[in-house]
Amino acid sequence: MDEFRIDSHKLMLHPRRVADWLDGKNIAPLYMEISPSGGCNHRCRFCGLDFMGYKPRFLPANILRERFKEMSAAGLKSVMFAGEGEPFLHRDMGQIAHDAKTAGLDVAFATNAVVLRPETARIVLPVSSWIKVSCNAGTAKTYALIHGTREDDFGKMLANLEEAARLRQKEGYACTLGFQMLLLPENQAEAEGLAKTARDLGADYLVIKPYSQHPQSHTQEYADASYTDLDELAQTLKVLNTDNFSVIFRHNTMQRLQSRKRYDRCLALPFWSYMDAGGDLWGCSVFLSDKRFAYGNVMETSFNEIWNGVKRKESLTWCEDHLDVQECRLNCRMDPVNAYLWELIHPGKHDNFI
Repeated sequence: MDEFRIDSHKLMLHPRRVADWLDGKNIAPLYMEISPSGGCNHRCRFCGLDFMGYKPRFLPANILRERFKEMSAAGLKSVMFAGEGEPFLHRDMGQIAHDAKTAGLDVAFATNAVVLRPETARIVLPVSSWIKVSCNAGTAKTYALIHGTREDDFGKMLANLEEAARLRQKEGYACTLGFQMLLLPENQAEAEGLAKTARDLGADYLVIKPYSQHPQSHTQEYADASYTDLDELAQTLKVLNTDNFSVIFRHNTMQRLQSRKRYDRCLALPFWSYMDAGGDLWGCSVFLSDKRFAYGNVMETSFNEIWNGVKRKESLTWCEDHLDVQECRLNCRMDPVNAYLWELIHPGKHDNFI
């Protein structure tokens, strides 16, 4: 039921880019995560980027418009607006999304959706590939507790998603609408209720994923979270699947929390990047504020100058020689990509028996 490969990766679908990388070429990233807003209307108890400080800073739309053109021409395929803040707090988010799409980029959002009002949905739905809503409870009381907000935000979020689903059906938009629940002790008993709610209001899926401790995060509350003995919950949720809705229970990701990384170096850095709300381009979001991973600032320099610049080359060299991936964040976004790339350059004895 995981048709979007959420519990896996999609790098094997880009063989030309991978082949160029294998040949030692300086490839452009396929994907970039962008934080258009540093501020956030929630204070989630699990927030991995709390160390960024929720600063009320916003990327200028006019600068992004030019960078989108440059990045698309270089070979970037997609952007996801998320990051250290809530993207829809940016007043120009609709225009920014349209500019990215016009430049030839696929567009997506990760959001709490409390400010994804109908007037905003009408603007972003036509140009978005998907919108994923972080909703970590099935009731207003637990939602407020985990998200660090008021209980009425739960109703606002659900109403916004229901209206977005209605608009999508009416206008025939292709945008996929999903929910994501980070499985925590406080919300495990509400996963079934949230799945039913998401299904009934018109969402396409609900992702159930594990918590992963960010090395720089201030919060340590869930650092020892365990994800064993969940087969019964997974089966309960599986029953709710329909032709139009699926629960994506991230078994593979949960299992990887218990195992050592299958690679010795981070090979995925050339394939993606992260832009923070101040315009800095980073090699990895786990190491935000670590200058060894800073490539340059898009408000000062063009994308091509940054991506082909000395600072990025020095960063990649340092990572290759010194970065200990066993000390990185468990289950980082690029973990399955790294395992795939590592296997490509370290083939097994029987790989030719396809």
